[in-house]
Amino acid sequence: MSGGWSQTGLWLAVVASGCYHGANPAMGWPLAVSNALMQRRSRALFTALFYLAAGHVLAIFLMVMPFAMLAVVFAWQREIQTGASVLVIGFGVVLLLWRRHPRVLARIAPSRLALWSFAIAVAHGAGLMLVPIYLGLCRADDADRAHQAAQTLMEARLGMALLVSGVHAAAMVFAGGLIAWLVYRYLGLKFVSRSWFNLDALWAFSFILVGTLALVLDSGDLRGS
Repeated sequence: MSGGWSQTGLWLAVVASGCYHGANPAMGWPLAVSNALMQRRSRALFTALFYLAAGHVLAIFLMVMPFAMLAVVFAWQREIQTGASVLVIGFGVVLLLWRRHPRVLARIAPSRLALWSFAIAVAHGAGLMLVPIYLGLCRADDADRAHQAAQTLMEARLGMALLVSGVHAAAMVFAGGLIAWLVYRYLGLKFVSRSWFNLDALWAFSFILVGTLALVLDSGDLRGS
């Protein structure tokens, strides 16, 4: 693997993606503020964050899991990495061209926070963004040399998929929860109404960037091998 895109760099990318999600109002932190204001207690804010995180983790894990299973097929690993990168780039282009969210999202009551968070994460491609990063973290070289059994490999990769999902969601909850707490305790709703920001376009461009980087780095590994 390229030295500039080390394991530490990949994990930092997972954390950075989570922080980005947490800061994005579309991922739900305003709902946590609303929940706390309606119940007039700060504990309600953290309860809402828990349900938002649960839905987000599930969405990411279900998105990453098929690639975790495919990664066991060593002979097709580069093809899987390339296909995943192209898929991520394509999704970013679709988001740029089609800005409207699926209507089914509007039918989910915001009070059903876990389901709402799951649906939003799927629609925004939260797990898909992590696929190229995950494939970099979950390379099969060492396991192939050790001749481990396919079942052992499958368990290891699913464990890594769950770990990536958890780290990403933890970063998301930290960033979004911090903003929600500051709004609830100090800044107030006027801050939200005056400072509302939409990161959808930037999010779409980030898909294209991550997918392109994954393609470039994968081709560099191919030339170096």
